[in-house]
Amino acid sequence: MKLRALVIPVLAALGLAAAGQAAAQEKLTVWWVKGFYKAEDDALFAAIKKFEDKHKNVKVELSQYPVQDMIPKTVSALDSGSPPDVAYADVYDFQVTGKWAYDGKLEDISSVLSPMVNRFAPNTVETTFLYNDQTKSKAYYAFPIKQQTMHIEYWIDMLAEAGFKESDIPTTWKEYWSFWCDKVQPASRQKSGKRTFGIGMPMGVDSSDSFYSFLTFMDAYNVKLVNDSGKLLVDDPSVRQGLIGAITDYTMPYTKGCTPPSSTSWKDPDNNVAFHNKTTVMTHNATISIAAKWLDDMNNASLTPDQREEAKKNYTERIRTAGFPSKPDGSKMVYRTAVKTGVIFKDAKNKARAKEFVSFLMQEENLTPYVEGSLGRWFPVTKAGQAREFWKADPHRLSVYNQYAAGTVPFEFTKNYKFTVLNNENVWAKTMSRVINDKVPVDKAVDEMIERIKTVAR
Repeated sequence: MKLRALVIPVLAALGLAAAGQAAAQEKLTVWWVKGFYKAEDDALFAAIKKFEDKHKNVKVELSQYPVQDMIPKTVSALDSGSPPDVAYADVYDFQVTGKWAYDGKLEDISSVLSPMVNRFAPNTVETTFLYNDQTKSKAYYAFPIKQQTMHIEYWIDMLAEAGFKESDIPTTWKEYWSFWCDKVQPASRQKSGKRTFGIGMPMGVDSSDSFYSFLTFMDAYNVKLVNDSGKLLVDDPSVRQGLIGAITDYTMPYTKGCTPPSSTSWKDPDNNVAFHNKTTVMTHNATISIAAKWLDDMNNASLTPDQREEAKKNYTERIRTAGFPSKPDGSKMVYRTAVKTGVIFKDAKNKARAKEFVSFLMQEENLTPYVEGSLGRWFPVTKAGQAREFWKADPHRLSVYNQYAAGTVPFEFTKNYKFTVLNNENVWAKTMSRVINDKVPVDKAVDEMIERIKTVAR
């Protein structure tokens, strides 16, 4: 009884001490998009563990969500006044970052980014220097993690079966698209006996691929919708003419029957699926996820040896990653880059520690494994990351490297946040639909698009 009388108070004291330690432990809430590949998530987990090891009294509470859930969940948390401390999603840049900065919902993280600004490649960190309408000034309101641009993917073996060599592919604009539609498609159908399509043209209103691809066609026509200060330029007759050219060329494969009829309702994965199924010979995609899927498969221990070997052949021999042809005026394409952004919220409960975490994550030894874990799907935002041999290790990644090395331009929403609204609406795909489904003349559909742009973004 005496022993028991002594033990109980000791245990109680230990329990209170443990409770006190638990209460003293800081909590940092992080919401992060679920990775496309396991290696991405593993790199994130490793960085978090290193941060916790460095800060023994901090517990990072990580929640991961699919990309389609990130914005609805974050908006709901903001509306309820309880946002996470740090948040990142692959689609924040396209849809919400600029608007959140404008509305004063984001924390100024200039103290984090300014000391490291010289580490970033051109047209990366600049895209996070955003306008806040409450302070009436610009600052760094987001942190750049990685970036993406537009690529062409085609099946070399399907091209060969149709009787063509890669050297037969034209490098000039009109001839390039005609080649896949008017030459490759009929030859492929004749030789294979299958209803293959020359081009996979993303056109769905619910697809970011459709607007990213269309805006690349717009760039081919040298269309600039805003100036550097965000002022609209759509009243310029040359802008209207360029948009007419871009919409005409973008919808032409559909009107000529050179893209699957379902492509008007494709969501983002669907052009990948059509390509993998060899329904299409060629498609354009805003990452090299199409090729990287086979790289992932060829190293996937859960697949059979035959499946892994087939995947290896697809990645190393049968699929080509390439850039776009020359513009209609004969000049070389300059690609628009989408810099993926994370944020710290103004109403976050632990902003000081959140800034420490972001600074830690942005160190090369933490950021590089995360970016490279995507197998080339995303390109680095730092000079050191871009210079690594990883980007020259195979033809797919080298093609991405060369496209970025030639220089890039940012999206309109980095200069005028209201273009995030236009992207959410997908005014670009809606204009395609007006031409294809409603049989509206291209010039009239473009005039409607311009009016919508003026209504939203002026």
